[in-house]
Amino acid sequence: MGMPNISPSEFAARQFDYLIVGGGTAGLVVASRLTEDASITVGVIEAGTSGFGDPLIEIPGRFGEAIHTKYDWGFETSAQEGLGNRKLEWARGKALGGSSAINFFTWMRGNKQDYDSWEELGNKGWGWKSMIPFFKKVEKFIQPGPDQEKHKLDYNPESHGSSGFIQTSYSKQHGAHHEHWHETLQNMGVQRRPTFDGSNVGVWTGLTSVNADTKRSYAANEYYLPYASRKNLAVICDSIAREVILEPFNGQLMATGVRFEAGGSEYVAFASKEIVVSCGSVQSPLILELSGIGNPEILKAANIEVKIENKNVGENLQDRLMVAMVYEIDSTTPNADDLRTNQALATSADEEYERNRTGLRAVLPCSFTYLPLSQFIAEDGISRLAAQAKATWGHKADVPRNRNLLQKLTSKEPLGQMEYVFDTRNWYPVFELEDGKKYGTMLQMLQYPFSTGSLHIPPKPPGKEKTTSDDKPIIDPMYYQGNGVLDKTIMAEGLKFGHKITKTAPLCNLIKQRVFPPPPKDDGDEDFFEYVKHHTISDWHPTGTCAMGGSGGSRYGVVDERLKVYGTTNLRCIDASIMPSQISCHPQATVYAIAEKGASMILEDLKAL
Repeated sequence: MGMPNISPSEFAARQFDYLIVGGGTAGLVVASRLTEDASITVGVIEAGTSGFGDPLIEIPGRFGEAIHTKYDWGFETSAQEGLGNRKLEWARGKALGGSSAINFFTWMRGNKQDYDSWEELGNKGWGWKSMIPFFKKVEKFIQPGPDQEKHKLDYNPESHGSSGFIQTSYSKQHGAHHEHWHETLQNMGVQRRPTFDGSNVGVWTGLTSVNADTKRSYAANEYYLPYASRKNLAVICDSIAREVILEPFNGQLMATGVRFEAGGSEYVAFASKEIVVSCGSVQSPLILELSGIGNPEILKAANIEVKIENKNVGENLQDRLMVAMVYEIDSTTPNADDLRTNQALATSADEEYERNRTGLRAVLPCSFTYLPLSQFIAEDGISRLAAQAKATWGHKADVPRNRNLLQKLTSKEPLGQMEYVFDTRNWYPVFELEDGKKYGTMLQMLQYPFSTGSLHIPPKPPGKEKTTSDDKPIIDPMYYQGNGVLDKTIMAEGLKFGHKITKTAPLCNLIKQRVFPPPPKDDGDEDFFEYVKHHTISDWHPTGTCAMGGSGGSRYGVVDERLKVYGTTNLRCIDASIMPSQISCHPQATVYAIAEKGASMILEDLKAL
């Protein structure tokens, strides 16, 4: 079914104008847009396989099940001192469509200020106003039916795209708690709000990347599959890129080809115009390093020739932090936990989904709340955090990106700094589930973390000539270290507020008791500081490892505002790695918008030649 079927030798023999390394969320968008012009030839090299027709990828209610399968790179971090020396797993999509094939279907935009701050850093054309057309270009919004209005939807059709490739819709069914969620937060003084209007502060029902047939709408089945037969497009799967070949040209370097391996043999494919690296926040910086672009110390340790010195490659890694609490709930309604343990229930859920596209296999967590820190930290507490950040940074407090982060911390305009989600299933399998009991999880995710780390190729392994793309990267997000200590304080305070939500009506009527962490003996003020250290995990939204440098150029970044890698004439990065700072939302829609914008820049530059 629409499987790419070109042999590696045929692929390498083709004459391409553009080569794209990575057939993921962004890479397939760029390939699709460029090949709309029949005179442009494009080749895409993807390490993963295609998952067309696989229920693990397609069925909404099976979200999360593709993790730990062949569709997941299965990365992990180094031992994190700030997390009690734990290593965290980092899921990344290894499939045609990349992480858009395995993510949890969430569709939203960040705050207006998030994108405006990219432009303030000197990245012209990346502000909210400039991004809106690309957000809309991606999207085909499915208007909800009258029967869905009871789910408390607040939307303005004008804010959405109507003719894009990715179909977005509101779920037709929600978990048992959904109706309680909005009312509970309103009882706590949190307002409902229309989403997609430039602020996500408040309580709202989330959109999903689910099509009219209640299946996943993602890069592979929307941007590639309908156009797979284009004569000017060649996509090869199960092929791992080794390096981009760079040759000197007019005092800079020109990307001329990509060395890749398929079926145990190496090949080189050539491009006459440009090469685009779209391997995501983890692998884009690694490909640059393997090609000789990066910190000389790291490249020398890997025995890779230094071609362009840039110490920002793989740095500025910002990942979102997540911590949760689990509650026993008063519910007889079956939930996703039951499907994992009760085969008969799972079979009947599958049959209902196949028959009507309803039931547990159609349900996704969609009850969101984004809040400013002022909701649970007093003003003087926020000022103390800001003072602490400045002191720890010292002269680095003047680095534009750090200034920007401080502005967000102390912003008088409410920003969605913490995300809360409640879902009627157990997300935290760290304790023994008891048969016959139902659980719910209160999740919280910090949106603008101070924790900043790095991600690099490892030194050359013993017995090998040099490091290659087969060697596992060193992922060190530095959670809760350095200025990341602030994140720990914020997360611990945030948990108090999350617990307060569960004690407020009407949600409290559903809650029997907290089971993890076990409630304290007395009702005094709880200290979650140690709990946060030992139970924080990743929200799997890393960004920034090939960031746009803005007005600081290669002093602060890896690519310019046209997404060209500094020091090269025709090598671009187009994916989540180029974000200079975190955004307050799940990043899927933003990555698509970056890709649409990147593709339009390539076409503009081609016309200008």
